[in-house]
Amino acid sequence: MTDPVSRAIVRRARVRIGLLVGLALSTLVAVAGGIAYAGLLHSQEQQIQRVLQWDARQGSPSDPPACAWIFVLDGTRLDTGPVAPPAGLPMTAELRTAAADRSTRLATIERNGTVYYVRTQPRGQATVQAVFDARYQLADRRRLLRAFALAGAAGLLAAALIGLIVGRRAVAPLAEALSRQRRFVADASHELRTPIAQVHVRAQLLARRARTEATSPDVRDLDRLVGTTRRLGEIVDELLLSARLGAAPAGARARATIDLSGLAATAVAAEAERAAERAITVTLKTPGEPLPVPGIDSALRRVVGELLANALTHTPASGRIAVTVRRTRRGLAELVVADTGDGFDPADARRLFDRFHCGPGAGDRRFGLGLALVREVVSSHHGTITADGRPGSGAIFTVRLPAAPPPTTPRLRAAWRRPRLERPLRWRARW
Repeated sequence: MTDPVSRAIVRRARVRIGLLVGLALSTLVAVAGGIAYAGLLHSQEQQIQRVLQWDARQGSPSDPPACAWIFVLDGTRLDTGPVAPPAGLPMTAELRTAAADRSTRLATIERNGTVYYVRTQPRGQATVQAVFDARYQLADRRRLLRAFALAGAAGLLAAALIGLIVGRRAVAPLAEALSRQRRFVADASHELRTPIAQVHVRAQLLARRARTEATSPDVRDLDRLVGTTRRLGEIVDELLLSARLGAAPAGARARATIDLSGLAATAVAAEAERAAERAITVTLKTPGEPLPVPGIDSALRRVVGELLANALTHTPASGRIAVTVRRTRRGLAELVVADTGDGFDPADARRLFDRFHCGPGAGDRRFGLGLALVREVVSSHHGTITADGRPGSGAIFTVRLPAAPPPTTPRLRAAWRRPRLERPLRWRARW
């Protein structure tokens, strides 16, 4: 699939599916790790409290368990045992308070790079303080966190790979459907072009014959038939061009070098009669020299023609349209089509390029494919198109395309050169 729009849709679908799968697997790993860590903490806390309770009831200062100390306050005598306690222990204030009110007091202190759990309670006439050093439990917690970190990293990598595989397999039907849709549109449009052209030609012949032989209602009906077949042919041409853009290889889109100034002059000349019918003034300003851009001649010709036709459709009688072709400071080729027509709400600027979106005043001429096709063509040529306007203040469409370097050979430059049109182009109606 070489269509940039279709590729973007498939790529976004793959990325989203991959992210969702990766997020789900990562969440499962995080939840499992959190449950395991919480279980470890609860088990260690219960074990430490059981050890403290046993030490406070039966432990002796002279023979404390490993990682524990026992202090006994009997009246004014404090027995700390034969082993020197850590700095800050025993907690004499806790001992005196528990001895005074005969209560059980629990405390946790962080000191000397570890955590001490302290239980102070009465034992007979004396008061006992049991201290447990949790340095080994803390070490177990750190090892578990490191293991979880490694498992999480491996899980994320596995989630990314699984998400990529699942995304590719899940999106494969979408890619195939888009490819088949492109082929169907191309085949159907190609098959319809010839019969539609034949019907249009025959309708024109009947209309010419009817002007001399038939009645006025018959002539009007045949003119409507000619207009309908012409519009149908335009729709088929748009569908076929869109399908060809999607099916064309990426390298084939930049094989030719097209003069954007020449395309603009040709489009303005092609719309001369239509502009003259409504006394619309069309001005064309070009740089006075070729402005080459890489691309497909028929596609870029359709861009310029569609923008000018759209401006003529939405510009009232005696209005003005300005077509400007220039090279920007950043080296881009810029085409600007500005009109004094109806304009549009700025909030609808992005919707103008949606398929089957028709603005007010389009009548039955367009079917919502023109501007969408323009954006597709511009995007396939690595360019951008923007629309700006206000209700009742006209509209401005700006196309920016990568510019190719101009020819350097004098003979080639002479062949590229086009006359610069400075004066407004106004045509009178022929009838």
